[in-house]
Amino acid sequence: MSGGAATDAHHVPTPTKIAYGFGAVAYGIKDNGFSVFLLTFYNQVVGLPAAWVGLMLLIALLLDAFIDPAVGHLSDRTRSRWGRRHPWLYVSAIPIALTWLFLWMPPEGEQWVQLGYLLLFATLVRMSVSLNEVPSIALAPEMTPDYHERTAVLGWRYLFGWTGGLIILAAGYGIFRLNEAGNMTLANYANYAVAGAITMLVAVLVSAIGTHRRYARPLPGEPHQPTLGEMAQCLRFRPFLLLLLAGFFAFANQGVTFALTNYLLGYVWKLGTTEQVLYAFSLFGGVALALVVSRWAGRRYGKPRAAVRLAVVTTLVGMTPYLLYSLGWIPVLTPMQTLGFILPFITVSTAASIAVMITAASMMADVTTASFAITGRQQEGVFYAGYFFMQKCVTGVGIFLSGQILGAIGFPERADPQTIAPQIVSDLALTYMAISLTLGLLTAWAFSLSVREGAAFETSAAAP
Repeated sequence: MSGGAATDAHHVPTPTKIAYGFGAVAYGIKDNGFSVFLLTFYNQVVGLPAAWVGLMLLIALLLDAFIDPAVGHLSDRTRSRWGRRHPWLYVSAIPIALTWLFLWMPPEGEQWVQLGYLLLFATLVRMSVSLNEVPSIALAPEMTPDYHERTAVLGWRYLFGWTGGLIILAAGYGIFRLNEAGNMTLANYANYAVAGAITMLVAVLVSAIGTHRRYARPLPGEPHQPTLGEMAQCLRFRPFLLLLLAGFFAFANQGVTFALTNYLLGYVWKLGTTEQVLYAFSLFGGVALALVVSRWAGRRYGKPRAAVRLAVVTTLVGMTPYLLYSLGWIPVLTPMQTLGFILPFITVSTAASIAVMITAASMMADVTTASFAITGRQQEGVFYAGYFFMQKCVTGVGIFLSGQILGAIGFPERADPQTIAPQIVSDLALTYMAISLTLGLLTAWAFSLSVREGAAFETSAAAP
């Protein structure tokens, strides 16, 4: 298949792309909640030490290590009149909503009880989301074999994933006011949880129903039942390992950034509620731009080279405001003026960052095609389970690192932005900049290793 437009047979209709992508709203809400609000909630509202909260979230990820490969393997082996993926999409809807709801309603009691509760429901939420996300994203290579059409399909998924996250972020700031000390209460977080649970349930069901007629069907031929040895061989495929390496650094960076968002906006930039709501809505521009940039860069440079360039852009642009802050080169500004100053940097950095993720996900679809061309085995679920678990695990490592950063610099529980020691805030900005800059440049380096492999799997992906 050429690198031009997709043929009619391989083109996915836009309404189907939208329905498929809409399911990622649930993952976006989960990811944003875990990354932005969960640490703040259990640290600043429930009153647990940040380092311990971060540790519980990391342990939840380690427990989740066993579910992703299992779901991917079972999804590959599922045979029903609805195909391999759709039974999982329907079954996962209610568990996702219920476990998410209970995560934000911890019981009163000793710290160890609340920490145990956090560990239990953080694990259950992640497992429930795996039941949906692994089969759903493994569906992408089955939707089209076209090299560039896959980027478009997955672009819609990332668009809706980020949109879901940003909508719940904006609701958290603007409706539930979870960033204000007086409104950071158990009741407000419970309302936030209910809104998220309902939205997640609707998103999962709409996506499953919207793709059902076209893709809920059995695969032709007798399915291959992979052995454990074949699964291990699949996970040793070199292009896959290189993509995992790049994803390791990229998602660790994202995890640190998301987990510290409330701290950076409220304590470093001292934005009020109005500014933080506008900040959340302004990120939609970066999300929409990413959909265009990812397709343009992939066609112009090829996916691996595009990922390298985009990783450099998001890192250097995103860190520029923190460099200027650390050097003391930013004058005293009002909160709205500060927002106006940092928004151009954040918008461009966000667009490039999301474009990196879209490109990487599209490269993963090409990896599954290349593996099939070599082995003759369809194991999309195993590949995507490995990639998805890496994404969740490393994002959790980023959250864990954030908790350790806050503990190391002596960031207090229930801190007041107006009275916190300036040195602590300066330490926060400088430490975040150093870690994010390092992880961002390592991401670009890791993607550069895939450039030499690119010709091999792009050729396989382009084969008719």
